[in-house]
Amino acid sequence: MKLFSLSVLYKGTTKSNLLKAAFDLSSFSFFQKSSVQEFMTFTSDLIVQRSSIGSRASVKEQEYLCHVYVRNDSLGAVVIADGEYPSRVCFTLLDKVLEEFSRQVSSIDWPSGSPDTVHYTALDSYLAKYQNPREADAMSKVQAELDETKIILHNTMESLLERGEKLDDLVQKSEHLGNQSKAFYKTVRNARKQNSCCEVM
Repeated sequence: MKLFSLSVLYKGTTKSNLLKAAFDLSSFSFFQKSSVQEFMTFTSDLIVQRSSIGSRASVKEQEYLCHVYVRNDSLGAVVIADGEYPSRVCFTLLDKVLEEFSRQVSSIDWPSGSPDTVHYTALDSYLAKYQNPREADAMSKVQAELDETKIILHNTMESLLERGEKLDDLVQKSEHLGNQSKAFYKTVRNARKQNSCCEVM
């Protein structure tokens, strides 16, 4: 069970704005880390853009689950975990982070802030503390009403996209991804297509 990233974003009318992010990429090789981090940022941004205000959702992408909560004030957070990590604990974490962030960072700074200008330092410690869901869950039993909230589950990233949109096109246009990450994405995508064709045979 593992958490890989935790991000806070502001959902604007046309695009979302990354305010702060923390990553645990210790399970990836040195050469993959920067591309993986860029993709987690891209994915978090896309999920917040496509989520409704006041909603919680989980999006399955390969062996990962991306959990998102966008509050009514347009402040959102995304945690990317492996498939085994309990969803309930992820949503408790998102709730706690957004509550604390909104108390410490003025809403005036949300639309234009950036990871460099926003002064909020707790994300790394939350990401570390919540690596053990049993310990984290014991601290947050109070969040029982979360179980009653409807959480939408999307089986793939593609299910978030609008009709006619392709993930490949969004990757190419993304400002979060460098050329190396775009090339890495193409290689992985092509390898998956070849493997799925072979599995059918």
